[in-house]
Amino acid sequence: MTSDALLLLGSILVPAIGSVLFFSGFAKDEGSLKKLGYLVFGFPCLAAVILFFRFDGSAGYNFEVLYDRMGLQELGITFHLGLNGVSSPLFAMAGIVGLGAGLAALHSGAERMHLYLALLALMQAGLMGLFASVDIFFYYLFHEFALIPTFIMIGLWGGRDRRSIALEITIYLTLGALISLGGLVALNILVDAPKFDFPSISAALDQSSLTDSAAFKIYGLLLLGFGILVALFPFHTWAARGYDTAPTSVSMLHAGVLKKFGLYGIIQIASPLLPEAALAWSPWLMWLALGNILLVGMVAVAQTNFKSMISYGSVMHMGYCFLGIGVCSVLGVGSTVMLMCAHGLSVSLMFLLANFVRKRSNTLEMQEIGGLGEKTPLLACFCIAATLATIGLPGFGNFWGEFGIFLSLGESHEHLIFLVLAALGIILSAVFGLRAIAQIFFGQESEELRKHAKESPIADLSRAEIIPASLILVALLFIGLWPASISDRINDEISNRYSHLQLKNTLSKPSCCPVDEDVKSIETPYSTSD
Repeated sequence: MTSDALLLLGSILVPAIGSVLFFSGFAKDEGSLKKLGYLVFGFPCLAAVILFFRFDGSAGYNFEVLYDRMGLQELGITFHLGLNGVSSPLFAMAGIVGLGAGLAALHSGAERMHLYLALLALMQAGLMGLFASVDIFFYYLFHEFALIPTFIMIGLWGGRDRRSIALEITIYLTLGALISLGGLVALNILVDAPKFDFPSISAALDQSSLTDSAAFKIYGLLLLGFGILVALFPFHTWAARGYDTAPTSVSMLHAGVLKKFGLYGIIQIASPLLPEAALAWSPWLMWLALGNILLVGMVAVAQTNFKSMISYGSVMHMGYCFLGIGVCSVLGVGSTVMLMCAHGLSVSLMFLLANFVRKRSNTLEMQEIGGLGEKTPLLACFCIAATLATIGLPGFGNFWGEFGIFLSLGESHEHLIFLVLAALGIILSAVFGLRAIAQIFFGQESEELRKHAKESPIADLSRAEIIPASLILVALLFIGLWPASISDRINDEISNRYSHLQLKNTLSKPSCCPVDEDVKSIETPYSTSD
């Protein structure tokens, strides 16, 4: 096994073993607890960044780990890890957000800290394994490793109505996972793949004669199941309530990373394997995506609580990702992956900063704060930068993802209505984002904040708070200023997977997705290949 493969495996094993050590009370005093936490959450981040830069850029899987002696060969299940052009940037994003969430947890002062960190470390191990898995069984198994701690942590450390909300999330996400898994099992049975993994099913499907009716139904199951997991309208109601109630670190990991599970499944499995069915479902998906952008966006505008606004804004921006998938083009899908990475960073940063605001004002009701910028100028700068990134300002990674999705919509006259309506979402984002900044940091100081400041003096960000916020912000700027660092590998992988199924530039060409016959190559606008 190569050193890079060991790093890949270690990024999963270290937080998993750390979870056991936290739970057993291995670290007795606070100092030992923090040192163990730095290792448990720091190693996956470091490993992910190293593997990100060592990725050779070719299509297919790098750093593979394969163990096929598990007694499950008859079921086609093997322990198979690896990173391709789509999973590599998402794997790095998971490591960075995980370290930020871990550092925030270590300094949160939560009760039963050992259990808190044990569950968070298990969640981190599941997230790293999710994006590293080639085998679909382990892809789902790692998802459950990340999902179960979410329910428990919301129920134990969440805010108001935490138990009912934890139950609601459990029902929604368990249902979504079962529906999508059912679709994958049905697909595997129909094509009779030798292994239950991405490459084997792809190769078997390419040689099979799956009927259009069966493909349409299976894609519908996958879209419904994955859509519930990603909070696709109208199955979105659990998400904002859950993020609003969850502890900060859980909100960061779930909204920033775990919610990408469904989008990742559609991009890696559903659309490239079932192209005709993807085109048939495309109009329905795009109209539902507009529900996320416009309807949920207007709900975000109506929020008076800062964290609630961030939660609904996160659900809203998933609509752009679904639009990019619904366009059925290499440009649209590639831009969606770019936006997934950038959104994971920006929304996790926003939740982290919201917690910093709450600590200083003792509230997240925006009208009860005001004037905080004079007392905390550094916090104000971070919040402004994170808000501008979320809106999609050039210089941040979100811009390139949204810009590419808009370009993909503009390639077809039939998609112009979606382009115009989706552009309204930028206005909504600017309204609720900039209004929040104006009220919290530059508005008139409220009486509530003045009284709180007398009881407990308000200080700016400490070093322990600056480090996780800076880590995530630097990653956002890195993508924004050097987008080709991830766009080139995404382009290569998406083009390869789609061309293998006769999708060289877009998925087939029915009336809902016309393309120019003369177009021979589509690359994202931020590619440097030319």
